Amino acid sequence: MIDCTQFRSLIIEPVLSRLQLYSKEAEEVLVFTCAVESNGGTFVHQVKGPALGIFQIEPNTYTDIWINFIRSRNQLATLMALHFGCNKIPDLDRLIYDLHFATAMARIHYLRVRPVMPKANDIDGIWDYYKKYYNTEKGKAKKEESIKKYQDFIKP
Repeated sequence: MIDCTQFRSLIIEPVLSRLQLYSKEAEEVLVFTCAVESNGGTFVHQVKGPALGIFQIEPNTYTDIWINFIRSRNQLATLMALHFGCNKIPDLDRLIYDLHFATAMARIHYLRVRPVMPKANDIDGIWDYYKKYYNTEKGKAKKEESIKKYQDFIKP
């Protein structure tokens, strides 16, 4: 498991700042997502599945984000090229070894959602947001187990 304090200060905050997308709400949603999806960074490849990285992004989702979202937003495409060297769609494996890049992709995944993120201290709201827009109704995440993973991850 990644140390959550370092994850926030060395990965999430700088990445979201470079993308001009930092907010305390976005930080907390990403911490929650990492906690649930990969047990706080324990798994970088989904067990019995195709998802990759600490946010467990599936290949189809990854491609969709690039083709149908990033490419059609000049400012976002420019920021990805400038800060992550992405002049074309990077290899999917980059989600495994580049924590900054994986974090950028997870944040952009949420950026595609119109509703405002829940407040950073609203754990029930974060769960609902994560479940609806990231894990989806078909996903296996369960509320109690997910919140426990999050709480374990953020413990000092």
